[in-house]
Amino acid sequence: MTKVAYVVSSQLVELVHSLVASLGLLKKVQVVKPLPATLQDLAEYHSSDYLDALLNPALSTASTHGLDHDCPVFPNLPLYVQLVAGATLTAVKALQFTDIAISWEGGRHHAQKSSASGYCYVADCVLAILAMRRVKEVHGARPRVMYIDLDLHFSDGVSQAFYKQNSLLTLSIHHTSPGFFPVTPLATLQHPDQEGDAFDPFTLSIPLLRGASAATYLHVFPLVQRVAEIFAPTHIVVQCGVDALAEDPHANNELPGSLGFYVHNILHTFPGKKLLLGGGGYNSANAARAWTYLTSIALAEPLACDTNVPYEHPFFPLYSPSFTLEISTGTMQDHNTPAYRSEITEIFHNRVLPALSEAVEDTVSISL
Repeated sequence: MTKVAYVVSSQLVELVHSLVASLGLLKKVQVVKPLPATLQDLAEYHSSDYLDALLNPALSTASTHGLDHDCPVFPNLPLYVQLVAGATLTAVKALQFTDIAISWEGGRHHAQKSSASGYCYVADCVLAILAMRRVKEVHGARPRVMYIDLDLHFSDGVSQAFYKQNSLLTLSIHHTSPGFFPVTPLATLQHPDQEGDAFDPFTLSIPLLRGASAATYLHVFPLVQRVAEIFAPTHIVVQCGVDALAEDPHANNELPGSLGFYVHNILHTFPGKKLLLGGGGYNSANAARAWTYLTSIALAEPLACDTNVPYEHPFFPLYSPSFTLEISTGTMQDHNTPAYRSEITEIFHNRVLPALSEAVEDTVSISL
């Protein structure tokens, strides 16, 4: 059985942890209790003026640093921020004694250095990557971190934080359409022949159109594999946002089966230590189903989709009408035509991957 460290916070994502426990998975993982992140931990990335506002217990309203609209101030916000970041950083530390660590509390990929954004107040993904890069491996090599984002939305907070930094590679697979959040040029299909010098071979995107089906996700997966082969990471962070699942209020894609396929192959066939994080997911019962299922995949003991939710589970009524782990695949039309998928594949094979190979060779030469 695969050794997995699983971070459990009694104050966050209770629905997920209770389902994981009800199905007997907590008995098979190494449960780790997180410590809240300190001011010093948060200051490794976030600006002091943002932290002054964010961690102010007397703050009741704010119109600066993005603390309004989709990121309003709420009671105990400072503690929430410390718990989210602390859970993720605890999972990173757990990788010292295991090859896979899970923190479903984490995955807040929109938070910026000096502002909140997109329901994300703290850049725990960025903090995790920075912590990984500080770890000195036994053989003395500098860690090479690959960040893979499976959320419906582009990973702007993470991709922008490490833009043009060659010891880290970000790859986001996300929905794209005019005006869809977050609006940034990096969310488009990047390649070396585009105008200007914006292309960074270590900041990659696979933008998918509305209704991306399992067939579309499976079609682009070999590109993810090839990127990992070329970059040869020592650590991989996987943001497992589930807001692309059918029945999610934000859903534009159809993700259920392909999410498990991606995570299984990344965990068990890709090189390096792995950190699984949560992310978007606005149908709470389906998010709990998905992350419980991914926990079983991490253990290399995948649960069947028709596994019954135990009656004694404290949130049992939320899983009606099926009361199983099954998530609908939906009926949305896949607008990613064979021609569009082929265009992505051709651009990657003919332009992106050669540029990445050359850039990796250059970094290896410099390090030598």
